[in-house]
Amino acid sequence: MLKQIRPAISLAVFFTVVCGLIYPLGMTGIARVLFPRQANGSLITAKDGTVIGSTLIGQNFTSEKYFWGRPSVTTDTDPNDSTKTVAAPYNAANSMGSNLGPTSKALVDRIAGDAEKYGATKDHPVPVDLVTASASGLDPDISPAGAYYQVARVAKARGMTEAAVRGLVDAHVEGRLLGLIGEPHVNVLALNRALDAAHPSGN
Repeated sequence: MLKQIRPAISLAVFFTVVCGLIYPLGMTGIARVLFPRQANGSLITAKDGTVIGSTLIGQNFTSEKYFWGRPSVTTDTDPNDSTKTVAAPYNAANSMGSNLGPTSKALVDRIAGDAEKYGATKDHPVPVDLVTASASGLDPDISPAGAYYQVARVAKARGMTEAAVRGLVDAHVEGRLLGLIGEPHVNVLALNRALDAAHPSGN
């Protein structure tokens, strides 16, 4: 019996140390050396060094002066009742989708409300990504169509020309990775930062 138990315990300890400590620590160290920004969360900092976000996690912009991201259905614990949850858009500690199906009245009503917020009409439908949440609820990007759709509103709110705002969108459209992977997209936080830099009085 001991002859069987001893090697089993030895292997369990060995693989725990190798796979649970050495390998992850080694990969973390290599990542910090080769890709320090990505290894630390792809953080975005202001000029004074203050962290203002991440390129990987969206933010809940609601002002007319900013481009809006995709809806987020993430939640957090209700501070007044720990047995309940409240809406907390882009809560990175609780990544989730709504799991509502296409026949869900709650989903249909929410999408209708979002479409109305964007001023969508039959002749001017809103791009689908602006009214549908991602599976993670944290998507930091929107489609180029979703960005261009908001140009008129943002330009009006900031007192800028539509051509100027559209030019900023043009400059922030990112293509497919290696020309093959993913879809063209626009990072909302990066675009809104460029807006503030180009037109500070718009804040």
